[in-house]
Amino acid sequence: MVIDFNNLEINNLHSHTEFEKKVIFFLEEWLSDSERVKVQTSGSTGAPKIFEIEKTKMLNSARMTCSFLGLNEDDKALICLPVEYISGKMMVVRSFERKLKLIVKNPSLEPLKDLNETVDFCAMTPLQVQNSLDKIHLINNLIIGGAAVSESLKSTISQKLRHSNSMTRIYETYGMSETLSHIALKEIFPLADNYFTVFENISISKDERGCLKIFAPDLNSEILQTNDLVEISNDNQFRFLGRIDHVINSGGAKIFPEALETLVKKEIQNEVVFLGLKDESLGQKLIAVIEGKESEDLIKKITEIQFERSFHKPKEIIFVDEIPRTANGKVNRIQLMKILHEK
Repeated sequence: MVIDFNNLEINNLHSHTEFEKKVIFFLEEWLSDSERVKVQTSGSTGAPKIFEIEKTKMLNSARMTCSFLGLNEDDKALICLPVEYISGKMMVVRSFERKLKLIVKNPSLEPLKDLNETVDFCAMTPLQVQNSLDKIHLINNLIIGGAAVSESLKSTISQKLRHSNSMTRIYETYGMSETLSHIALKEIFPLADNYFTVFENISISKDERGCLKIFAPDLNSEILQTNDLVEISNDNQFRFLGRIDHVINSGGAKIFPEALETLVKKEIQNEVVFLGLKDESLGQKLIAVIEGKESEDLIKKITEIQFERSFHKPKEIIFVDEIPRTANGKVNRIQLMKILHEK
């Protein structure tokens, strides 16, 4: 199904799949007289919840993204993210705001499988990108969100596109449901930035813990306090270090698991998650959980990594068949911890 927002006739839209039906249902909600729409959070950092967002704020967010990427009327966009969440909803809103032609694809792990035309804009999760590498050259502007983009995936993307004539630009996103999708982008290809760049009219600062504070008056009238530890480079750029509630305290040393995961994923392709298990002497024992079959080769690669600190080396390496994820692809650390406790 393709929705032409430059010539929108919702009564003429006919769904053939359950997902297309959900997109039309949201579109009807969007075009209704209500000033707000309901959005569900992913549940990656706690219990999922539903809250309402003003449509005007969503339009403001859509304008920021479309202007940053230079999207124009009649450009083609592709939605392949669940429309229950802000990520999918905002793809529809961006298409509405900029009068794009929206191609509706089922949110599968291979959403570009049948794509045979160039698309100007698409948003995907890292897992979707990993399974669509032979097609990403067809996307002119690709944003990746829902989870951190691993170093191995960044390297693979660069290898795939470096010698092509593709016009593709790829960005990693920073945001959450409460910021109406992303408020900052970090270029992955063709350039490889170290810092996220926030959109115009958004101010950033840190609290006493070192966590990011966001003031985006066009999106939220209040200052949004996050639990994300950051390094701020200048007024509109920052580097994400990790979530403060993921920080592991092992023998009095604070360890940022996301930083270790980034380092390890430069050496191995498997998904890896660092966690802190309760330990009588250390308080928390640093472990690495690897997705896949147990492998002496993988264990050897990890033990040979030159970690910045000796206490960054995991005390134990555990293999699991599958690391649990939320519906939009984020690693579910809470569920993973439960699985380990049940072992």
